[in-house]
Amino acid sequence: MIASLGEGESEIRGFLDAADPRSTLSCLQGLGVDISRGPESVRVHGRGLHALRAPTSSLDAGNSGTTMRLLSGILAGQPFRSTITGDESLRQRPMKRIIDPLSRMGARINSASAQTAPLEIIGAFPLRSLRYSMEKPSAQVKSSVLLAGLFAEGITEVIEKTLTRDHTERMLGLSVNRSNAGFIASVNGGRRIEAQAYEIPGDISSAAFLIAAATLVPGSAVRMEGVGLNPTRTKILDLFRSLGASIETDRLRTIAGEPIGDLVVTSSQLRGNVVLNAQDVAELIDEIPIIATTLALNSVPLTVRGGADLRNKESDRIHAVVANLRKLGVEVEEYDDGFAFETKNSLIPAECNSFNDHRIAMAFGVAGLALKGETIVRDADCVDISFPSFWSLLEGLQHH
Repeated sequence: MIASLGEGESEIRGFLDAADPRSTLSCLQGLGVDISRGPESVRVHGRGLHALRAPTSSLDAGNSGTTMRLLSGILAGQPFRSTITGDESLRQRPMKRIIDPLSRMGARINSASAQTAPLEIIGAFPLRSLRYSMEKPSAQVKSSVLLAGLFAEGITEVIEKTLTRDHTERMLGLSVNRSNAGFIASVNGGRRIEAQAYEIPGDISSAAFLIAAATLVPGSAVRMEGVGLNPTRTKILDLFRSLGASIETDRLRTIAGEPIGDLVVTSSQLRGNVVLNAQDVAELIDEIPIIATTLALNSVPLTVRGGADLRNKESDRIHAVVANLRKLGVEVEEYDDGFAFETKNSLIPAECNSFNDHRIAMAFGVAGLALKGETIVRDADCVDISFPSFWSLLEGLQHH
């Protein structure tokens, strides 16, 4: 998206050829952006801030909440009308959280009655700048407002109490200041974006599944190269290490403002007692399913509270985690905003339901590796959303 708004041709290396990023590409192509894909990289011919074209049909974000929420920020500042929709799961996810700030900036947004997609966005230029205090932590909402701020007069600021992932700020080189109100990211309207070469770090949320697998399966040693180690994303490493996981970092370097390194993980027994609160959940939102299965298999008690937003992901992740853990023989308590379990030494393989959620499928796939006997994960091809090679990679690691 940022390359599309840049001036000139940008090259993106390390493009994840999965369903979600492909949804972003097709939406941008629908806005007149010329994108060519080669074996090693994706080239994006940026149109600058003001030359996107009105789409001739609906833009389809597929299953990707990130695509829908971020692109809506850009569409809010366009002098045309557009409609963005998605698959059945995405059309149920809450969009009020972006409709409110973008409307305050001057866009008109029509949505389904429950403030869900499809969203019809009647953009305006210039937008009004905004000083927006986040009610709930969400990097997607923050990024949506900051991207809209490119099309506003003056300075747009987003204030958050919990620092969420900051990839947008780093990529745009925005200033982030700390004050009594919290962390304030600000963007100047109308600032030009230069074309550049981007290198995308390996996704730590995807690496988390392999970290867990290497930790759980005795005799394992796995090296993962070029993983993004952005400090807003590494809480999963801190958590696993605090329980005794053996995770070393190696070859640290910085590329396009993002710290990157290799991770070396060897198997270990985890011990402890984990209680996660609302702030922890905000920093671990995508890792909660794999944390739950990893700790259950290590007989480490876990309590998650303040995570009501987990019910609004690709599936209701609280329900999905609880239902599958119960099938494996874990006694789990379910709350509105989380769940909890004590320890249990012997778990049983079972048939698990992915609920068509890539992270649930991968979390219980990893659990199946560590359980004696056959574990079945239904609708397992939903991993194509974020990690198409997951099952073959897992199998390959087993045979090394």
